[in-house]
Amino acid sequence: MAMLPDLPPLIAITGPTASGKSDLALRLCRAINGEIVTADSRQVYRLMDIGTDKPTPDQQALVPHHMIDMVFPDQTYTLALYQEDAFAAIESITRRGRIPVLAGGTPLYVNSVLEGWTIPRVEPDTALRLQLEEEADASGSQALHSRLAQLDPTAAGTILPTNTRRIIRALEVTLLTGRPISEQQGKQPPPYRTLSLLLECGREELYRRIDERVGRQVQGGLVDEVAHLHSLGYDFDLPSMSGLGYRQIGAYLQGTATLEEAVQRIKWDTHAFARHQANWFRRAHTAHKIDVASRDPYYEALEEAGALVAGATARYNVQYDPKQSEEREQ
Repeated sequence: MAMLPDLPPLIAITGPTASGKSDLALRLCRAINGEIVTADSRQVYRLMDIGTDKPTPDQQALVPHHMIDMVFPDQTYTLALYQEDAFAAIESITRRGRIPVLAGGTPLYVNSVLEGWTIPRVEPDTALRLQLEEEADASGSQALHSRLAQLDPTAAGTILPTNTRRIIRALEVTLLTGRPISEQQGKQPPPYRTLSLLLECGREELYRRIDERVGRQVQGGLVDEVAHLHSLGYDFDLPSMSGLGYRQIGAYLQGTATLEEAVQRIKWDTHAFARHQANWFRRAHTAHKIDVASRDPYYEALEEAGALVAGATARYNVQYDPKQSEEREQ
């Protein structure tokens, strides 16, 4: 990794869901005087705690967390807003002499920060979105994807035909501005010395972790959480309520699935999502890969972060002592 001493450090911890990103970020931050900038598109919603596996109040008391509980479930929170708020949080952390640790599994969120995406600032058009959603319902997402391919083949080449939400957003920007969305996008890496840590886990082990977490969430009150959200007026067709766990439990509460079927569907859908995350992160950016099953990833992450953090010690008031950090964790 090229060292740029005049730039502040930024550490990123990415990888598929249930690979241990949150726990590793928490332990690492305690060792290097860091704060967590969450990159999770579901944890931005207030009142949605169990199904998003949001850090507990005790965890948040140990290490400051940013970018959670940003909006209510019926409010829009765009990628552009996330990027703007995340950069503001990173700047604030750095200014206070601490180390920002970007941690999360939403690929768009992570890469919008690490790669400095230029994101079109186009406000959502409710009427146009509804029209496009109706087209998708009537003809399928593939037909909508074909329409995007005619208007902007470059953008269509980067979006899966099954990703209706991204297809609609690309069409929305293109139709409202009269310019292909791909022409309005670009990349300018942010002014940080970045260390990316990618957690990897064998598929069988990852599925086991996912299934165990889903079981804990159900035992911890996921059904009651979803029912409470619906009782507050948050409809099941909201984007926030379409997330993993909420959509499937919603089907149970509406009588279209048994609880057993809903829980199994959460597990299977999360398996598929984890495969997508793993594929995205492998090809999206260069990172130091850590096999979470081979050893405790904390010590490998601490070793990788050591040079980055030590180089920032004088300027950013970081107190870094690997031996002391290891003793603290025992």
